[in-house]
Amino acid sequence: MKKRVAKTVILGGGTAGWMTAAALSRAFGATQEIVLIESDRIGTVGVGEATVPSLRDFNRYLKIDEDDFIRRTGATFKLGIEFVNWNGAEARYFHPFGYLGPDMSGVEFHHIWLRFLAAGGDPDYGLFNPETLAARQGRFARNGPHGVVNHAFHLDAGRYAAFLRDYAEAGGVRRIEGELVETTLSPETGDITHLRLRSGEVVSGDLFVDCSGFRGLLIEEALGSGYVDWSHWLPCDRAVAVGSGVTKPPLPYTQSTAREAGWQWRIPLQHRTGNGYVYCSRFLGDDEATERLLGRLDTAPVSDPSVLRFRAGHRRTMWKRNCVAIGLASGFLEPLESTSIHLIQTAIFRLLALFPGRGISPHLVDRFNRETIEEYETVRDFVIAHYALASGVETPFWEAVRAAPIPDTLAARLETFRDTGIILYENKDLFRATNWFCVMMGQGWRPSAHHPLADTLPDTVLAERMTLLRRRAEEMAASMPAHADFIARHCAMPDQAPLSSATTS
Repeated sequence: MKKRVAKTVILGGGTAGWMTAAALSRAFGATQEIVLIESDRIGTVGVGEATVPSLRDFNRYLKIDEDDFIRRTGATFKLGIEFVNWNGAEARYFHPFGYLGPDMSGVEFHHIWLRFLAAGGDPDYGLFNPETLAARQGRFARNGPHGVVNHAFHLDAGRYAAFLRDYAEAGGVRRIEGELVETTLSPETGDITHLRLRSGEVVSGDLFVDCSGFRGLLIEEALGSGYVDWSHWLPCDRAVAVGSGVTKPPLPYTQSTAREAGWQWRIPLQHRTGNGYVYCSRFLGDDEATERLLGRLDTAPVSDPSVLRFRAGHRRTMWKRNCVAIGLASGFLEPLESTSIHLIQTAIFRLLALFPGRGISPHLVDRFNRETIEEYETVRDFVIAHYALASGVETPFWEAVRAAPIPDTLAARLETFRDTGIILYENKDLFRATNWFCVMMGQGWRPSAHHPLADTLPDTVLAERMTLLRRRAEEMAASMPAHADFIARHCAMPDQAPLSSATTS
């Protein structure tokens, strides 16, 4: 008879641990005992401060007020990512949230736009996306005259974890201060039975969630899951991160700039700016990477730089026996498209959907692992596409990247788009038609054709609709206040100097 799961033990705090604890407490209330073990002596990795719009779904699930969340985490709003230098020196393109336009004639909008372009239309497809126009103008609002503005956040990951800790503990989660020194496995089943802490305390449980970071103290060190290494496709294995002073006004988007051995991020918060350089240690040393990052800051540093070491890939099994790995314990993909927190969130919701109340079924475990690995692979391909199509920097690193093979799944996507204009994706994918289109076009990967159904739209109707869609996007953007003004009016941090929309630094 399978053992009923009545007590869940989470090892590790940080964003992954406290997101998991908060969601489990919201879902189960007092019907499930939830314990989280973390040590104040062990630091957390807090470099992933940009998010994607799905985080709004997570916060809504927890019934969190968005303005309160923004004040507590020092957040600003994000409408997309601006890529600089990826397709030529000082070349820029924008990967927005939202959509370029509605489907027409039975095909996705980008096919209509490709026909419009072939007929002499404006090559700036961003004119049809209100999020792109608002980003260019430094504006933000949650809604406009023609609908919702799709957005995510730049946030302080440490503050978000603390915010969720308060939420989880109020919901009944018990936090134990301590460091793991020994994991005990059942000699009969191989399951984890209990954890012994440095204090001598022993913590037993039925289900264990490993949020212990890269080491994977449970999923790897205790259970030996193994690791699927993707460094041959994604060779960057280091990141140096540093906070700097506030940028005024804060941009409503993330910036990603191609550099000599990788890329640099810039993330504006209300109380500081997050900066980092993701690079490959075979082409650039830690000290040199740190020096180059510090020399490229827009504002003075407010913290000491820290170097993070990683290997792109994932555990062979994220759920093994009675242990589920979430966050960095599960796998890592560099934050080029801000997917770290999203992958935590989807793993949590997947665990909730498959939660083994009456005992752990191998069918549930297999389903969890299959869906999680599929998600990692689709995000991996999207990240690799940026590298595979880049042409903006001529250095040994980028020459090696361009010479490297790519996954067959990505090759199929790129070839299909080039030959037909059709974008291959699944409905469950995080990145869909608009995302792939904007990145491929922005990187200079042009299709030679569009879908024939786009040609069924009469010329006059095409012109009228494109004019209308462009005008609506312009009206949406024009209706929004300055990003800094919106924050000041609705969700500014207490005791924080105003993020003036009139000054820059």
